[in-house]
Amino acid sequence: MNPLIFLDYASVFVFALTGALVASRAQLDLIGFIFIASLTAVGGGTLRDIILNRETVFWVADPWVIAVAALAALIVFATAHLLESRAKSIVWLDAAALAVAVPAGVAVALSMEQPSAIVIIMGITTGCFGGLMRDVVCNEVPMVLKQGELYVTCALVGAIAALIALQVGLSEGKALLACGLSTFTLRAGSIAFGWQLPVYKSFPPRQ
Repeated sequence: MNPLIFLDYASVFVFALTGALVASRAQLDLIGFIFIASLTAVGGGTLRDIILNRETVFWVADPWVIAVAALAALIVFATAHLLESRAKSIVWLDAAALAVAVPAGVAVALSMEQPSAIVIIMGITTGCFGGLMRDVVCNEVPMVLKQGELYVTCALVGAIAALIALQVGLSEGKALLACGLSTFTLRAGSIAFGWQLPVYKSFPPRQ
């Protein structure tokens, strides 16, 4: 299988699992599960493809992508009640999905010979916007905006890691692997150890 197709399918499946888990917390019906799972799975990639003006949006070119998202939704619909903590599962699955989606976005931009800045932005877009759409639609605090947590930063670092790997002569496959590992390591550290960037604190106005 083409690495780019594999990354798209892997990203879709894992992000769809997180969407379906959020749907379970909102106690939606089966169609609601499939809708939220699909929105989460293809949201970032759709925005990426529109911005890059690709000939066809990836899931329109390959509708089986939606079937994969629907399958993930069905799996969660049948098994979500078995999880001890759905909130914790969502966070860690989302971290795994981010680590696949960012390389997928980077790979698409590289295949279209985009400049480095666009490669980075497309990695961030693909990784972050599906989850953002999921949380907004389900009335959850967007994970991407939670105070102090590293999220967009993880996508940024991962995309930059891919470009650095290419600059030092590594193959594209190894560069994408470096991207995914960097993204996941940073996100996992934020979740497990509380790694974060400084948060802005306002001060009272001067009299």
